[in-house]
Amino acid sequence: MFSDPRDRTGLGQVSVAPEVIEYIDRRGCDFRVCTSCGGPILLPTRIKPQKKSDLLLRAGSHTIYVSIHQARFLNSIRRDMIPFFDSYETDGRDPDEF
Repeated sequence: MFSDPRDRTGLGQVSVAPEVIEYIDRRGCDFRVCTSCGGPILLPTRIKPQKKSDLLLRAGSHTIYVSIHQARFLNSIRRDMIPFFDSYETDGRDPDEF
């Protein structure tokens, strides 16, 4: 299935939770929704770079790139899609540190 990355119609109904927008703004970078063995996951683009086939979604002053493989199933972008979100909020650890 081909999807034009400039075509936003596939993401028109996708909502981004306010806490996700706050998290992205705090991190100060763009993110990508991609496929993992546990379902969709939201990662910084420096860890999982965007692809030309990704669809674009604005989140605050940043962009969320959405894999075309996830876009057709995605209704919302929630904080449970951010790995280690809870540990970052409770103990201050950077979620990119392993």
